[in-house]
Amino acid sequence: MEQNWQNISEAACAVLNTGKATDKATVARQVAARWREGELLFAFSAKPPDRPARPNAPQLLPPAEMPRRRKGGNEANKRALLHAVAHIELNAIDLAFDIIVRFGNIMPRGFTDDWIGVGDDEARHFTLLNSRLKASESFYGDLPAHDGLWQSSMDTASNLAARLAVVPMVLEARGLDVSPAMIEQFKNTGDTVSADVLQTIYDDEIGHVAVGSRWFKFLAGKVNRDPEQWFQELVAKYFHGHLKPPFNTTARNRAGLPESFYQPLATGS
Repeated sequence: MEQNWQNISEAACAVLNTGKATDKATVARQVAARWREGELLFAFSAKPPDRPARPNAPQLLPPAEMPRRRKGGNEANKRALLHAVAHIELNAIDLAFDIIVRFGNIMPRGFTDDWIGVGDDEARHFTLLNSRLKASESFYGDLPAHDGLWQSSMDTASNLAARLAVVPMVLEARGLDVSPAMIEQFKNTGDTVSADVLQTIYDDEIGHVAVGSRWFKFLAGKVNRDPEQWFQELVAKYFHGHLKPPFNTTARNRAGLPESFYQPLATGS
């Protein structure tokens, strides 16, 4: 894979323009390593694609058309759950590098440092999940997946505050709510290896939500806005869904996302 990138925007776009899922994860980790070694300039000459390159499979469906997964610990359900999480992580690679190339030039260098770390984590997560799918005689792409995550990125393509509010502070925070039950499901079926992978992802995602929360509060301070009120306004405008309890308040608090931010938006509030 070609690596003659001069600056971070060129390298980030290389991730976005890589179609094969396993190659995308590899390129993401290469970019992160070269950035940390100081081999890429903090400069922005490249423009992000409207949509990242993706493999031909899985078939992408609207969220409402996704087949419902049955609860239970049989092998088919476990594979479906691992596939769904792998799809989220692949999207998350693109989201991390898209936010760098799209908004890094208007933010301090630490913003790019943080999102490089997030993108590296997401690539590692995808690789771990892909290995678990292979161990289950499956592969990424053999089940349909929904395109809701990238729709959220397109909706916030020109508004960094909205991107931070919707993607890390709503969508990734939702992952903190549902992950403990998934981990227990795999433990209960004796698949401790998959449970450990999901635990690793859960622990890292607390930090990812914290990155989003920290930079959102930074922006709020720059424009002299109350961060809680601004968050609620942006989510009401840009998020096409509902914030559904129960919330994992312990993990959300660790990520710098207290209940006062999201509870007023919760279904039934």
